[in-house]
Amino acid sequence: MMYLMRLQMTHAEVSAPLKTVGSRTAQLMIALYEGGQTTFTHTDVERITGLRPASARSLIRHAVDRGIVSRLEPGLFVLVPPELGRATEFAGNPYVVARQLAEAGEYFISFASAMELHGMVTQPQFVIFTSTTKRLRNRTIHGTEFRFVLIGREDVFGTARHWISKQDFVNVSDMERTIIDGLRLPAYCGGVTEVAKGLCMRRNEVQIDRLVEYALRLGNGAVVRRLGYLLDLYKLAAPEELQRLRDSLSATYAVLDPVVPPDGAYLSAWRLRLNVPPDELEAVRRT
Repeated sequence: MMYLMRLQMTHAEVSAPLKTVGSRTAQLMIALYEGGQTTFTHTDVERITGLRPASARSLIRHAVDRGIVSRLEPGLFVLVPPELGRATEFAGNPYVVARQLAEAGEYFISFASAMELHGMVTQPQFVIFTSTTKRLRNRTIHGTEFRFVLIGREDVFGTARHWISKQDFVNVSDMERTIIDGLRLPAYCGGVTEVAKGLCMRRNEVQIDRLVEYALRLGNGAVVRRLGYLLDLYKLAAPEELQRLRDSLSATYAVLDPVVPPDGAYLSAWRLRLNVPPDELEAVRRT
């Protein structure tokens, strides 16, 4: 392991901090790497090294000073990859960081972040959305914004593992749940048009019966209306699936996209106000 030896340096680099490790730090790093754990806490350090809290904090302070470890926030750290040389600030994989931040409760990567993991977007995402059963504060770490959406335990369904690397995975909403969540809170996905684009991009892989099942299970009338309309517009669902959705509708109307002004024609078939023009959504299918 590259960190377990003193790095070779040129004469011009002598004044820079040396990335050297003692036996305790080496013990910590080996255990973390072998366990596939790149982010860790003070508790992890105490457990692995057997050090008392004050000594564990001191060890990590020295590791941070040497650029072996980067501090993400108080009490949360990430190993700096050896190939980064003298870097002393490293954010790690943002999805793994989100998992660590939400570890105290059930969680899954969701909304636009899940769309990115599933290849349902064409633009890079700069906010990491995580649904969690524990109320957590939003925060920005090394330039990446982490936003947490509180959900009930009964709403933890439709998730899967997504492997970030050979050792690291995160829980993520599956494609169908990602679309349903996007229709529930379009603002977290860039609007209904972006959700529709993701649906069209993965239309050959999305399971329509599962989409309908999830929408009915969530019990959100606006989601049922929006999903039914898109499936109908794009001719993606069998008549019996559309009828399942229609049978659950009440007489009230919802807007198609709450992100944009509430104007446009009313569509009685799906109890929707079409504040996104149908031709705009049709254009998405052709892109």
